[in-house]
Amino acid sequence: MTLQRMDNVGIVVEDLDAAVAFFTELGMEVEGLARIEGHFADQSVGLDGVRSDIAMLRSPDGHGKLELAQYHNPAAIDDGSRNPPPNTMGMHRVMFAVDDIDDTISRLRPHGAELIGEVARYKDIYRLCYLRGPSGIILALAEQIG
Repeated sequence: MTLQRMDNVGIVVEDLDAAVAFFTELGMEVEGLARIEGHFADQSVGLDGVRSDIAMLRSPDGHGKLELAQYHNPAAIDDGSRNPPPNTMGMHRVMFAVDDIDDTISRLRPHGAELIGEVARYKDIYRLCYLRGPSGIILALAEQIG
């Protein structure tokens, strides 16, 4: 048996509408919205009484997908690590290739985006940065320049 593909990355958010607005401003496209609940949901995630709303977004090239979920029951858990540094163990960032990093940052700022460091240059190949978005999500942006 072989791996077929990576299907999506899932992120739990506190405000689904705000997160969707943020990622659509970035350039992702909403593929679908759904309410998730019932026995299959409880079984698959190992929680009882699951009720959540999800938004599936896809990158413009159609290959990358992001599933945003807002849990209504059981409520999402805030473990106090809302703003972990980039070297924290575990999954904590999603990277996107963009045409214009400065324009992207300025478009995302009204949606709550904040630079973690600053825009840096890697040789004559990329301009890179990390920024924090809704629910503390860390995004990395890369603009190819070389």
